[in-house]
Amino acid sequence: AVDDEGLNLTMVEEGIAWRTDLEYRFKMPDGYQQQECPQDGCDASCCTNLGWSCKQPAIGKDDKCYAYDYPEDDTTQYLYETYPNIISPLEHVTNEHFVVWMRVATRPNFRKLYGYIEQTIPAGTLLEFEINLNYVVESFGGKKALVISTNNAWGGKDKYVGITLYAMGYFCLACGIIFAIKHWFRPRRIADRKYLHYKEE
Repeated sequence: AVDDEGLNLTMVEEGIAWRTDLEYRFKMPDGYQQQECPQDGCDASCCTNLGWSCKQPAIGKDDKCYAYDYPEDDTTQYLYETYPNIISPLEHVTNEHFVVWMRVATRPNFRKLYGYIEQTIPAGTLLEFEINLNYVVESFGGKKALVISTNNAWGGKDKYVGITLYAMGYFCLACGIIFAIKHWFRPRRIADRKYLHYKEE
């Protein structure tokens, strides 16, 4: 499919995870290291020459070859070893699809962002997606579906949720300003006895 300018549609799969998750919750293990292999040495020798844990070097997003080393690889099962065809050893738990999936949903039926298209799609365009089944859900009665939705300045397809939240925020701000002005011109002294009421004997 193409956009309104005749260019092929491209799904962006970066920037889908929360920045705080990538910075604080999901990090490479302490002791992890990687190094670019020589141009004529993108093979097992790149790992063995360094004495690192990798059996074969991995190709990075920049199409360059990298050797990598994970600490305690003999006794630890890392994510890239569990899903070798899905997770790159150069990303491990920093893979944004994994980070998005691991964020706990509040309801049993939920959506997880896989990517987004920044181009304008003409009305009536037929979209085709190639889907790989990497995680089976039949064992626990789960179901998966592809949902295509739009976005707006409020963060979701439903603009009224954002408008409601902003309206409540501005209302609370207005109340705070009103009480602040009242306290500025007619302050109430703390522990003022004139506000105390005594029972009549």
